[in-house]
Amino acid sequence: MKIKVVKDILEANDSIARSNREAFVKMGATVFNLMSAPGAGKTTLLKTALKKLKSDYKIGVIEGDIATTLDAEQIEKIGIPVVQINTGGACHLDANMIRNAYPEFKGKKLDIIIIENVGNLVCPAEFKVGEDYKIMIHSITEGEDKPLKYPLMFKESSLLLISKIDLQPYLGVDIAKIKSDAKKLNPDIDIIEVSSKTGEGIDKFIKWIKSHLRKR
Repeated sequence: MKIKVVKDILEANDSIARSNREAFVKMGATVFNLMSAPGAGKTTLLKTALKKLKSDYKIGVIEGDIATTLDAEQIEKIGIPVVQINTGGACHLDANMIRNAYPEFKGKKLDIIIIENVGNLVCPAEFKVGEDYKIMIHSITEGEDKPLKYPLMFKESSLLLISKIDLQPYLGVDIAKIKSDAKKLNPDIDIIEVSSKTGEGIDKFIKWIKSHLRKR
């Protein structure tokens, strides 16, 4: 019975996600679902990317957190419209939350919607929300064992951003192993090494975003 309940929840979520996707396609917006563990640097990297994209594209951000509006306030300061979702304890955003959030953009003709999901290495990958692409950020401070310990997020993502690589000289993490294990799980995943502090890899990330935008 428990398995059936879980199956029913995911099927209901997927149905709403398809409806969200149809709405996003109609809007002409490409949607990226940004996922990571807590502290991987999602918001800092997102702010860095938004500053480079906002002059060329109309962007909206949906911020997901268990509590507070701290990240949303940072995004708002750089002039990007943002909608906050506080889950109140849930470890992920689901399709219904997104369905209730995106109308808050009030008809803005957006080119890009970025969903910054709740920091968690498991749940966000299980729930489709209507996105075009899932992007995972994996900080080298988390070690090199995460692809094998938390495979689903690596399997579901179109892009893996290996972040905080400026710390490599101090940590000695085997980045090649992270890449190799990720590719074994998902041969089609793109991988970019990035550092928000030094700017390394940011332009490659921007180029990837631009190459994956929906053609109007």
